[in-house]
Amino acid sequence: MIKPFLLAAAALAAMPAVAFAHPHIFADARVEVVAEAGQIKELRNVWRFDEVFSSSVVMDFDKNGNSTLDPDELDEVGKTVKKSLGDYNYYANLFDNNRPVKVNPPDAIRVAYQDGQLLMFFAVTPKEAMPLKGNLSIGIYDPTLYTAIDFATDDAMVTEGDDFKACKRAVVRPDPDEVIKQNQANLTQAFFNDPTGTNMSKLFATRLEVTC
Repeated sequence: MIKPFLLAAAALAAMPAVAFAHPHIFADARVEVVAEAGQIKELRNVWRFDEVFSSSVVMDFDKNGNSTLDPDELDEVGKTVKKSLGDYNYYANLFDNNRPVKVNPPDAIRVAYQDGQLLMFFAVTPKEAMPLKGNLSIGIYDPTLYTAIDFATDDAMVTEGDDFKACKRAVVRPDPDEVIKQNQANLTQAFFNDPTGTNMSKLFATRLEVTC
């Protein structure tokens, strides 16, 4: 049985970084970055997981054995995810002029099970003010590389709010071959010599960059 990443997080974090070199869980994602009063106020996330992982969650949380997830079972999945992903900042990687910004826990993570796939919906807010000034970077990705959060098109990373009209936005999709070429020495050391893990995954992650 494949244990959900949300239950295995503690064990995975203790494994060598090389174990995270290839994703095991895949999710198509959408994020809406909302601005109000001249600063980023909220990130609204939607994740749709692959069928293999989704079926493993059904196996773990289907307590009445009806081969689906009932409302109370979906609620339990959401509560477990909320608790587990706190250690990973809910995969929100925010940078305010290169300064990392943490997020507050979501009020809840809503979960649905449709057409054999698990969907999660939740919103997070920055823990500190993140004004629309200078260079802002917003990425939604797993720093361990165990889960691949994919934004299929640039339209899946959205900015909402009139304040963004004064800013330039760009979805950056790094070329993996070019990243490896430019960072060969650092990547080798990070992935093979650091038993505590690394956040080198940010070099490969799709991100939204806003310049105001």
